[in-house]
Amino acid sequence: MKDLLKETKRVRAEDGVFIEYDHFKNGHANLAVIAHGFYNSKQSKLLQDMGQSLLDEYDVIIMDFRGHGKSRGFFHWASKEPMDLEAVLKDVRGDYQKICVVGFSFGAGISMIVAATTDLIDNLIYVSGPTEFKKIDFRWWELDVENDIVFNLGKGGKGKGVRPGPFWLPKKQPIKMLKQLRVPVFYIHGGEDWIIKPWHSEKLYEKTTVKKKLRVIKGGPHAEYLMRKHKEEFVSEIKSWLNDTLTGGDA
Repeated sequence: MKDLLKETKRVRAEDGVFIEYDHFKNGHANLAVIAHGFYNSKQSKLLQDMGQSLLDEYDVIIMDFRGHGKSRGFFHWASKEPMDLEAVLKDVRGDYQKICVVGFSFGAGISMIVAATTDLIDNLIYVSGPTEFKKIDFRWWELDVENDIVFNLGKGGKGKGVRPGPFWLPKKQPIKMLKQLRVPVFYIHGGEDWIIKPWHSEKLYEKTTVKKKLRVIKGGPHAEYLMRKHKEEFVSEIKSWLNDTLTGGDA
């Protein structure tokens, strides 16, 4: 990312936890917010690449959920994290005409909750997200060795880590939010995702009643790893969707 355009800010979530985000400003009217998944952060190379790919048309924010990266507190497995995204969005809502959130994995599920329960999001891109957090597959025997071991032992490991907190607290489930959803949603999934199988997006798409799209990328892996060998297709799909539903005036 271009550091010349970067501003790092810290906001306080409703329960007092400090949340940090990087804001890349390029003078655009609309904003794309990237919400990472479990064990990730705004320092992730692939999420940085994602932001850079959007910066020609959108200002970009990459945030850290609690318990990740530079944000404080402990990760609460989606029971408290919607407050983190809300705090970031409220901090910049008045500065932009429209805001899209690109949520990855756990971050996608959290983004769905915020999109359905607030008016802070105009468009949602749901990348490799679950129907319900308790139904994430965790099929460890199908481990993607190249992405999840080899890549992360090198440059892909930057920004990885989590400070886990209570996992048993009640939480909203993405699929149960669909009746409240009033903004367009684009489901993107890797066809070879081993941790959140494509059926999650397929089921969510089937039950979504607002403007929607589903794209399963053949041979694609989980979440941010789509930015490795499928970057051109992945970014092109996102830009095309946003052109039709955000900047095109249909959001």
